[in-house]
Amino acid sequence: MAAKQGARVSGLDTTEPLLEIARERVPHGDFRAGDMEELPFSNQTFDMITGFNSFQFAASPVNALQEARRVSRPGASVIVGLWGKREDVEAAAYIAALGSVLPPPPPPGPFALSADGVLETLVAQAGLIAGNVEEIDCAWNYPDEKTALRGLLSAGPAIRAIQHAGEETVRDAVLKGIAPFKTPSGGYQFRNKARFLVARAQRKWQSR
Repeated sequence: MAAKQGARVSGLDTTEPLLEIARERVPHGDFRAGDMEELPFSNQTFDMITGFNSFQFAASPVNALQEARRVSRPGASVIVGLWGKREDVEAAAYIAALGSVLPPPPPPGPFALSADGVLETLVAQAGLIAGNVEEIDCAWNYPDEKTALRGLLSAGPAIRAIQHAGEETVRDAVLKGIAPFKTPSGGYQFRNKARFLVARAQRKWQSR
């Protein structure tokens, strides 16, 4: 969507399957594998940073947000998007299915930053100017099983599950977990709440 508006798009993820999807959609984008706590970009590179369902998985969310600040130009927007509360996320069934074939994960988990007040505090600790947290509907819609599995089995936790238990085991666990959300047409729909916060980089940037 950003590329269609004329933006020069860069992206980062830890899993190659998701990067492949991004490259298909935006052939001229700059998509790299890497760690959000050590971004492979120079200081003050971007006018906008977006973290979609990512910062809660950092070993240190504050460090990851500080990295986002480092690569932001003065006054840039840093947009943090993550899950709403667990009870408002039907995709939690998919997450639980992955958890059933993984060893117990270390904290933080997918809902680690979803509680009231947590995200605002971390953003301020990272040296960003925090806005208000907003909540929106964020449905997942897949037209068929093949499309659903391509997306759901490409995410980082799914890749780790496949490495641990094998693709067939993970595929079966996911299909069982998402069965209640199958539509009459054979697709899948998950009604979810998402939260986002728009922060601002300081006008006068200081390196760590």
